[in-house]
Amino acid sequence: MPRAEFEELLERVAESGARAALAEVGLDGENAANDIRELRGLLDAFNEAKRTAWQTVVRMITTGLVLALVAGAVIKFELFKGAR
Repeated sequence: MPRAEFEELLERVAESGARAALAEVGLDGENAANDIRELRGLLDAFNEAKRTAWQTVVRMITTGLVLALVAGAVIKFELFKGAR
């Protein structure tokens, strides 16, 4: 089998396999491209929400540690003892 013919056959088989895989998951209709774009958008939104949640957790932990350090300094140096 000549190389060009083999590559053409391989391309047709790959395309057929890709179409079958898309059909198996329900992405074979006219709206398949829109469905895939929507899925990508949902995945991007989920990843953004996950990133924001982690940033919030880190910010809360950092704020808690800073407040604990400030409270420790206030107690250590008795800064508000004369205010009573």
